[in-house]
Amino acid sequence: MKDWRNHIESKPTILYGKPVIKDTRIPVDLLLEKLSEGETIDDLLKAYPRLKKEDIFAALAFAAEMIKSEVVHPLAS
Repeated sequence: MKDWRNHIESKPTILYGKPVIKDTRIPVDLLLEKLSEGETIDDLLKAYPRLKKEDIFAALAFAAEMIKSEVVHPLAS
C-alpha cells in the first residue's frame, strides 16, 4: 500500500469525524471488525459495491500505522 491517505478521510461532517473510505460512509473500523470476524475481502466487496480491494488494504495500512504510534504503559502491579 503506497499511501492509505489516498483512500481514507476523516471529516467532522461525516460520521462525526470517524475515518471512512473516501466518498463513502463506510467506516474503517467496520471493515477491520468484519475482517477480524472472518469475512473475506470478496465478502466485503460483495456487501459494499462501492468498495475496492485497494480500500480494504488501505484500511489495514491505516490501522497498522495507528498502532505503531500508540504508547503502551505497563499495568502497575
